[in-house]
Formats: sequence, C-alpha cells, structure tokens
Amino acid sequence: MSGNLSSLQSELGYFFKDITLLKTALTHRSSKKGEVSNERLEFLGDSILGMVVSHFLYQNFPEKEEGGLTKLKAILVSEQSLSLVAKSIDLGDYIYLSSEEEKSGGREKSSIISDAYEAIIGAIFLDGDFFQSEKLIKEQILSRLDELTEEKISYNYKGELLEYLQFSNLGLPKYKVVEEIGPDHKKVFTISVLVKGKIVGTGVGRSKKEAEQKAAKVALGKIRKTHPQNAGSL
Repeated sequence: MSGNLSSLQSELGYFFKDITLLKTALTHRSSKKGEVSNERLEFLGDSILGMVVSHFLYQNFPEKEEGGLTKLKAILVSEQSLSLVAKSIDLGDYIYLSSEEEKSGGREKSSIISDAYEAIIGAIFLDGDFFQSEKLIKEQILSRLDELTEEKISYNYKGELLEYLQFSNLGLPKYKVVEEIGPDHKKVFTISVLVKGKIVGTGVGRSKKEAEQKAAKVALGKIRKTHPQNAGSL
C-alpha cells in the first residue's frame, strides 16, 4: 500500500473513529499479513448501496416503471461504475495486496477496487451510521448519475447489434482483434466488428470485452443509418 490513509479519508469525506475498520475494508483476500479480508464488509456495503440507490431512483424517477428503474440501478451499482468512482479517488493505491497480486496489476483491476469501495461503504456504516454511508453514496456515485448512465457503461451493445442484424437478415457479426499492446496488466485492445466481411465498427478498450462493446456501439449506429429496416446486402 503506497497511499496515506489520512489522504484517503479526506477523499471519502469521512474520518474513521476505528481505523481498523478502514484497514479491513482495504484488505484484499490475497494479502499475506494475516488480517481479515474485506469480503464480509463488501457484502454489507453491497446491500447498503443497493438500498440507497433504489430509494433514490424511486424518489427521483416517478415516471419510470420497474423495468426502467432496474436498468438504471444495474448501471449505477455495476463493477464498471464503482471502479470508475474508485479510480477517481485513487483507491487502488491504498489496498493491501499480496506481492503476486500487485505484480499482476491488482491495483488496476476493476473487480478488486470496486469490491474495496463497497467494503468501505460497509465500514462507514459500522463506524458511523447509515446516514454517513448514504452521504458517501450520494456525493460520489449518485451525483454522477448523468455521467455514469450517459455512457451506458453496462449496456449490452453486442446483444443489440446481434438482434438488429438478425432482424435485418444481415447475418452474424464477427469480432477481430486488430491490435493488442502494452504489458499484461495494462493491455489495450483494438477490435473491429465485421458484417458480411466488411468492417462496420472499431473499438479500443482495456479488455477485449470493453473493446468489443465499443465496436458494437459504433457498428450499431452505422447500420441503423444504412439499414433502417429490413435490408439487402451491405
């Protein structure tokens, strides 16, 4: 761990009375120091996060039905959204990891830092109260609702592209890795999606999944313009 816990607490807007709770929230299961890992706190924080987000959406989107609320919630509590928020406060710098996990790029892994963020929510609840954890969620996640939902971080563009192509009788999409650069823990992938042998979209991401989703989003926009209904060949 390279970060100072006072700096982290300033970023969180909350100072712990029992600092061991924060240390536990930052302890990944790979840590060899013998401390209890953050998995139980993550479980607690996940439940609190879900309740706060659900209540917020229910109050602020009266026009949305259950399905729409569920989709919004899924985006806001997703690993991608939480890791984006966690990275904005450099949370990865503070996590206790094994040397092996650190060498493999653990401080940058979305799964690890999003889990730690949820654990911090749980730790604040135990150290303070529900309203302190709610305050953190509102200030750092819900205040960024437009940003997080605008990009549709967890939206399945690949699935929508597949359905659109099948409906338009354009066959199945094929994804091809165009470029793969960087060390193992900081790979950057460039992937193109082809329809009937032609490239219709290209995306770049830190994972193949992210790059494929971005490529599918580009392709979907293009095909909707050139084939607005049932279409012939490209």
